[in-house]
Parts: sequence; C-alpha cells; structure tokens
Amino acid sequence: MTSPIEKLVHELSKLPSIGEKTALRLALHILRQPHDYGHRLAKALQDTVGQVHFCESCSNITTSKLCSICESPKREEQTICVVEDIADLQAIERSHSYRGLYHVLHGSLSPVDGIGPDDLKISELLNRLKDNDTIQEIILATNPNVNGDATALYLSKLLKNFDVRITKLASGIPVGGHIEYIDQNTLSKALERRLDF
Repeated sequence: MTSPIEKLVHELSKLPSIGEKTALRLALHILRQPHDYGHRLAKALQDTVGQVHFCESCSNITTSKLCSICESPKREEQTICVVEDIADLQAIERSHSYRGLYHVLHGSLSPVDGIGPDDLKISELLNRLKDNDTIQEIILATNPNVNGDATALYLSKLLKNFDVRITKLASGIPVGGHIEYIDQNTLSKALERRLDF
C-alpha cells in the first residue's frame, strides 16, 4: 500500500519542472511546517480548483465570468495581445506599457509534443474577431523560440482573413527566451517598437 508521503511526492512530481527529488524536498518542507500549514495549503488548493476558471473572453484565469482586464472600462478594446501563457500576460502587465486586451493560447504549437491548433485557444481568438469592428490590431507576443515563432506564423496566416493590423514584438527579446523572464524595460521597449507581421 502506498504511504501518504509517497502519494504527496507522486502528486507534486506531476507539476512542471518538478522531478521526484524536488517533490520529496517540497513534501518534507510541508511536513516540517506547523500542522495547520498543510491544512491551509490544502484549502487554498481546493478553493482554487473550485472557484478559478478561464475568462470567457480571453482565457485568462478568473473567479468571475470575465477577468478583471476584460471587465475594465479603462482598457483599450481595439488591441488584443496574444500570449502563450498566463505568466506571459502577467509579465506584460508588470511592464505597465500595454493598456489593451489579451488572448491566452495556453501553449504553443509543438508537433514533436503532439500539440496542434486544436489543443490551443485559437478558435476562441478567431471567434472574438468575427463580427467585431472594434478590434484594429492583433499583437502576436509569442515567445521568440521555434514553437513560438511557428505559432505566430500560423496565426498570422489565419488572421489575414480579418481586417486587422497584425504586429509582433520588436527585437530586444532574446531568441529562445521566455517573455515571463524578460526585464520590464526590455519588455516595455519591445511593445513600443512592435513590428508588422
């Protein structure tokens, strides 16, 4: 029979970038904390799983029908910045240089990993553009690596069917890098100097 600690290590090891050794370290850390810490952690996980879902418009995380960005009247509705992950959205928000809306794909195209267009929130993006005269520009802010570039190229071809300007982030972001790790100044300049796709 599997022990509770083995179950915890097994579940923690399923998290991204967490191997068995790190999962064991995390499990032991949790066990070393005061008894109520584990209960608070479990409750936070239950509350998150039970209450958090994807925004019906942009696929960001939210506890409401729409996320706070989509609901905000202060956002510029004519621009949508397409990002791979929520961490990328948050990185751009921290730069304080973009006031438009977002669309989160939840990944990038990766034939090697079996991730195709149907595995991403691409159809949701196209549905947002149908019969919408407000949107004037789509910024393709995918990561500057093979999968991100392939995703941006694929999207640019689909978006040609719509009457919108298609741009991408300017240089300054290192090739092979990830947006979530870019410093705020570099990210801000990349947004300001974005290029037509």
